[in-house]
Amino acid sequence: MSDHDKTPAGEQGDARTSRGGSASGSGLRKELPQEVPPVAPAVEEAPREPEPGRERAPEPQPGPEPQPESEARLTGRQRLVQGLWPPRVTRAQLIVAVLLFGLGFGLAVQVASNSDSDSALRGARQEDLVRILDELDDRTQRLEDEKQGLEKQRDELENSSDQAEEARKQTIEKERQLGILAGTVAAQGPGITMTIQDTKATVEADMLLDAIQELRAAGAEAIQVNGVRVVAGTYLTDSGKGVGVDGNKINAPYRFKVIGKPQDLEPALNIPGGVVQTLEKEHATVMIERSTKIVVDALRAAKRPDYARSSSQ
Repeated sequence: MSDHDKTPAGEQGDARTSRGGSASGSGLRKELPQEVPPVAPAVEEAPREPEPGRERAPEPQPGPEPQPESEARLTGRQRLVQGLWPPRVTRAQLIVAVLLFGLGFGLAVQVASNSDSDSALRGARQEDLVRILDELDDRTQRLEDEKQGLEKQRDELENSSDQAEEARKQTIEKERQLGILAGTVAAQGPGITMTIQDTKATVEADMLLDAIQELRAAGAEAIQVNGVRVVAGTYLTDSGKGVGVDGNKINAPYRFKVIGKPQDLEPALNIPGGVVQTLEKEHATVMIERSTKIVVDALRAAKRPDYARSSSQ
């Protein structure tokens, strides 16, 4: 009998049991899902040193994130429009916009006013511009002469041996000059005569007032209109088909007698856009004559002021 046959029955049974168990275990393994092998933790590899004689390759830099295809296709102008619209206005931007608008409006008004005032000069002829410049030079010269005359009077008063007598002479001369300006005494001298024919009754008081002011600016020292003396306080009003001068009604033709330098008075009336052109647009006829002797004999009564008194009293 062999050794195998000598094995005890109990042991044989156990062996069968273990084999059976092994068989059943293999059957369970077939029914259960296959076990997932555990993932080994990633081990960070240390950077390798470059081999001698070999350059290290540059590490890739992180690039910009890829944009959506729709944004990539937008042009620069489209992106600008998207950034500007819809507008996002803050309070500070609104205040700055209002200030800039106000500044621009003011500049526009200033430029427009200057353009209106210079429109007559822009279309003027060369000889008209030369005439205007000559008139400005003459006004400057008159002011300079007046300044020198006042300085001469001051020097005479300071250097005169008899200052009282010199002061009396200057007072008389000043009274005569003031009498001419006030219209209380007659005057004569070189000047011009201007006649305005108004057959269609289109000339108004403001047009004659413009003529008087232009003559005064040109150096007129005495003015008379149809027998009425023009002084500093003269006023003109429309009166039916005529004009009222200080309450005295006068009718066309309007005749101005003016004492002053003819070379200054006539060009002042004939400047582009001036008195003559304005009256001619109203279908009036203007004639100007120079003369070496103009007599202004219309007088105004001296009026004593009601309230004003000399401070020397």
